[in-house]
Amino acid sequence: MADDRIKLLKSLSDETRFNIIKGLLKGEKTVSQIVKEVKKAQPTISLHLKLLHLNNIITSRKEGKFIFYKIKNKEVKKVIDILK
Repeated sequence: MADDRIKLLKSLSDETRFNIIKGLLKGEKTVSQIVKEVKKAQPTISLHLKLLHLNNIITSRKEGKFIFYKIKNKEVKKVIDILK
């Protein structure tokens, strides 16, 4: 449990990942939507999404040719609210 919290805090310590997570708090999004919102290159976003997925912070689902990402770890919203 504590290990999950540490992974979450480490993930939030990067500005790009923090911005991705903030965007996903509004609902699930595709990579293209995240790229547009965060204003970073697609390969950069994909790398950060992979790290967030490996740390069990986000999850994904495929629909046709699109992959949708959403928050998996419910603690994320609480942490973001505290940081505001």
